[in-house]
Amino acid sequence: MWGMTLKKQLQEDLTAAIKARDELRSSTLRLTLTAVTNAEVAGTEARELSDDEVLKVITREAKKRREAADAFAQAGRADSAAREQAEGEVLAGYLPQQLGDDELTALVAEAVREAAAAGAEGPRAMGAVMKIVNPKVAGRAEGGRVAAAVKRALAG
Repeated sequence: MWGMTLKKQLQEDLTAAIKARDELRSSTLRLTLTAVTNAEVAGTEARELSDDEVLKVITREAKKRREAADAFAQAGRADSAAREQAEGEVLAGYLPQQLGDDELTALVAEAVREAAAAGAEGPRAMGAVMKIVNPKVAGRAEGGRVAAAVKRALAG
């Protein structure tokens, strides 16, 4: 693993999944690598993504699976929901361990204190707190979850 880029890891895992005839895993990784490639050619110049950028792509893909699973579940399509959920779990294996609610609340509380020390208080401090907390969370919690925790902390 050391010295191997995340993209290379995804490619090797895809090859292994194909050999193992693991359809779920291979199709999930194939779609994710396509998303990585699309991100690489999206700018004015094609370039290799950093591991952090690849993580952002994986996070986005995992979020899509979660949203699709919810939508299918609400539409009563349990089989499709289960498939999306399973794909999401494949992707979750590449993401940093997600923060628990307690850890997130603690990080947010700390950021609120820092923002207050810098003069940002009350509901208007939202932006200042998000700026402080986002780098600390670094992909270990979804943006919406972080924002909700910040709103709760500022309301209290």
